[in-house]
Amino acid sequence: MFGYDIGISGGVTSMDDFLKKFFMNVYQKKQHARENNYCKYNNPLLQLFTSSLYLAALVASFVASRVCTKMGRKPTMQFASIFFLIGVGLQAGALNIVMLVCGRIMLGIGVGFANQAVPLFLSELAPAKMRGALNICFQLFITMGILAAGLINYGTSKIHPHGWRISLGFAVVPAVILLIGSFAICETPTSLIERKNLDEGKATLKKIRGTDNVTAEFESIVAASEVARQVKNPFSKLMKPSSRPPLVIAILLQVFQQFTGINAIMFYAPVLFQTVGFGNNASLLSTIITGLVNVFSTLVSIYTVDWAGRRLLLLEACVQMFLSQIVIALILLIDLKPTGSLNHMEALIVVTLVCVFVMGFAWSWGPLGWLIPSETFPLETRTAGFAFAVSTNMLFTFIIAQAFLSMLCSMKAGIFFFFAAWILIMGMFTLLFLPETKGVPIDSMVDKVWKQHWFWQRYMTDVNEEQMEQVHPHVK
Repeated sequence: MFGYDIGISGGVTSMDDFLKKFFMNVYQKKQHARENNYCKYNNPLLQLFTSSLYLAALVASFVASRVCTKMGRKPTMQFASIFFLIGVGLQAGALNIVMLVCGRIMLGIGVGFANQAVPLFLSELAPAKMRGALNICFQLFITMGILAAGLINYGTSKIHPHGWRISLGFAVVPAVILLIGSFAICETPTSLIERKNLDEGKATLKKIRGTDNVTAEFESIVAASEVARQVKNPFSKLMKPSSRPPLVIAILLQVFQQFTGINAIMFYAPVLFQTVGFGNNASLLSTIITGLVNVFSTLVSIYTVDWAGRRLLLLEACVQMFLSQIVIALILLIDLKPTGSLNHMEALIVVTLVCVFVMGFAWSWGPLGWLIPSETFPLETRTAGFAFAVSTNMLFTFIIAQAFLSMLCSMKAGIFFFFAAWILIMGMFTLLFLPETKGVPIDSMVDKVWKQHWFWQRYMTDVNEEQMEQVHPHVK
């Protein structure tokens, strides 16, 4: 659902039938042969069509956090699919811009609920030894959604005048799959035990582990749930110094993930490729190529994250993405004037470099931006902390989606230097401030990760006091 929406909007907004229906002035601009290459699609309402989804998801993630805690991960996913189905109906049947944007907002609420529940569901269900690989499947299916959107856009772009309605309407498929699937799956043992359904929680744990020998894991979850139950306000607990390391890292990972420039490329890849000289069909085909690269590169992360570690993948990708952005920027700066286009060879080089960039992102900042926050928060602040991660991701996705076309118009090729500078900053942050969490049990993060880190250990001085207070609440 999430991936399909990331991928579908760029293709739809490059379709003439869609522009003529809702954004006639953008369509007329596009027809002017000598119109500035970098400013063809610069329109705040067109950007709002894409970005409104992420603003709605930002707000919805905090509501979803409460639902996740009080009702469980499974009902949260069911709510997500229902909101999504309503949004698909409004979008595909849109008669005016208000209906179109309302549909995007409903989709955004669905995305906020799904993105809150699914990574937590995966982390809580996974055995510790394969936690990284299983959680990255979340990102894998995002990339598959993006690829599916590219393929559908390529086909529907030839269907006039309602090809764009078919593209938007096909979003019903993942929504229905999620709705049906959410009735078939079990609730996580952690959520059941947290809500005092101990017998059902133990039975579910035996079922998903395939053994009756789950006493140690069951007692560990029960103990964590008891600690979590004593925390009446997890959002307040997040403000304490000992919660700062995972909270700061979770938030900054989402900021950095968006400021790699990945969603600017994924949202507007057809627009971007038209800007450098590809025709409409050729640009949509190029988007399919980047989608395939995205899917297969995410598989690399699944197979390497639990032995190579998180830091190595992130640092290697920073080098790869930085060099790609710099070379793209130099080619556009030197050879893409406000009118005209790149020659065929240069356009192919730009597409190749975009693929190299996507490759680096797909095995690092894409999946690990979701994995690391899902494994570093303790149970008592897990849904609240992850809500901050999801909402931050949606906020900065909204900012990039709303600002990219205007930035492309005003900064021209400089926009790629802008993103390259951010990649340099995030590489330095990873090197200095991001500890390795590979193979570390969630319950041991404080002792094995935060207390051992040269910077974050200073925030751990109150941990023993907090633990003592939980055991002996009247002892100060």
